[in-house]
Amino acid sequence: MDKTKEYYVNHYKEFIDSTYQCDMSLMYQFFESHLNKPNAIILDLGFGSGRDFEYFVSKGYEVYGIDPVEKFCDLLKEKGFTNIYCQEANEMTFKDKFDGIWACASLLHINKEKLSNAFEKCAVALKKDGIMYCSFKYGNFEGVRNGRYNIDLDENSIKKYVEGTDLIIEDIKLSFDVRTNRGNEKWLNVILRKN
Repeated sequence: MDKTKEYYVNHYKEFIDSTYQCDMSLMYQFFESHLNKPNAIILDLGFGSGRDFEYFVSKGYEVYGIDPVEKFCDLLKEKGFTNIYCQEANEMTFKDKFDGIWACASLLHINKEKLSNAFEKCAVALKKDGIMYCSFKYGNFEGVRNGRYNIDLDENSIKKYVEGTDLIIEDIKLSFDVRTNRGNEKWLNVILRKN
């Protein structure tokens, strides 16, 4: 088991406690304004606490979720949700399935050697003209931070990981962390569209 997955297995409860109540309304609005499709099929990629998965279900979307941490998967299944897959982003086999992919603070844990492949998998999973939201801490750090692998990106560095896929950058928004006592941490929020 890699360090990042091990961290979430060992700290899943405190992670849920620190993220589940966060107000993501501005980012939901950012994503949905580009999605602009009431009956969309959405993939929540790396759903963690299930906060965003539950939001999208409440809005009437058909929602699928993948996460490599079994405890997170079990939690959503216990709540009665279906279409839950316990796997890594790079293990996805979906094709032309989704109108939207929501990858909130999840791809940032994928090693830089595998990140382009993850974007390629997402491109294949999206329908033509589908959109993807992803977020990364803003900057140029790469390595282990707080027990987890992280890759930080900015407006320029994300381009090299998307290059060669069918995804094009449609919109970028910078924001600050919505978690308690983390408001000085800056985030890169990106909307990609499949050509």
